[in-house]
Amino acid sequence: MSTMIETRELRFAYPADEGQKPVFALRGVDLEIEKGSFVVVLGHNGSGKSTLAKTFNGVLLPAGGKVYVEGMDTLDESLLLAIRQRVGMVFQNPDNQIVANVVEEDVAFAPENLGVPTEEIRRRVDDALKAVGMYEFVTHAPHLLSGGQKQRIAIAGVIAMEPDCIVLDEATAMLDPIGRQEVLSTVHRLNMEKGITVILITHHMNEAEDADRVIVMDDGKVAMDGTPREVFVQVEDLRAMGLTVPDTVDLLDRLHKDGLPVPLDALTVEACADAITAALRGN
Repeated sequence: MSTMIETRELRFAYPADEGQKPVFALRGVDLEIEKGSFVVVLGHNGSGKSTLAKTFNGVLLPAGGKVYVEGMDTLDESLLLAIRQRVGMVFQNPDNQIVANVVEEDVAFAPENLGVPTEEIRRRVDDALKAVGMYEFVTHAPHLLSGGQKQRIAIAGVIAMEPDCIVLDEATAMLDPIGRQEVLSTVHRLNMEKGITVILITHHMNEAEDADRVIVMDDGKVAMDGTPREVFVQVEDLRAMGLTVPDTVDLLDRLHKDGLPVPLDALTVEACADAITAALRGN
């Protein structure tokens, strides 16, 4: 696979108060994210995960090191439009991204600003709404939709730009469980059916179970990087960083400490149930 996003010794610091030294939110991050992959970035508040996400399409620019999007340097101002067309961002609060009073007008907003021809905009809007399962709401008022539906409209607005990559920065944080599942199902389908690279920034451990790769941030650095199974078996290390583990892993860990010989890498409910059943039968 080719590389979608690459960071090299990436550093970033927010402005400090007068008389104070800036504190680096990112402190030498080296990553390569492959095209077509589904990557989840985890970390506690202040770990640098959301800062990292905002560097992927030039919302924030490096204070040191580099970020490349399909080989394009985000520090090159002449490339920022092309970079932002390739990497779309979906943020935490969908109300902050909705700009029109009708769903189809909202989804058309970005393509219109890019100068896309009218006929092409119509196709993109229809295709994007169908992709997120919201086509039937094409003439609805966004403010009357649920949180999960609004977030799917926000994703449709990004899809209409036809990006190669979508970054969701805590995009499920304000949603109820049903809304979170709606959004997760949508982005997984976009990843599988359209080959769109998905980078999901979250603090919900269960959202990482089906990812291709999990990156754990801590103190502005990459602390762990691997498949979900490789990362989540490191229960004590994750807890030491102030993180939880998926509910299934937590249950298996407690049973293991109580003497039941169960593996810790059965992430799904079905796999967890099968592991416990097998261990009990073995006893």
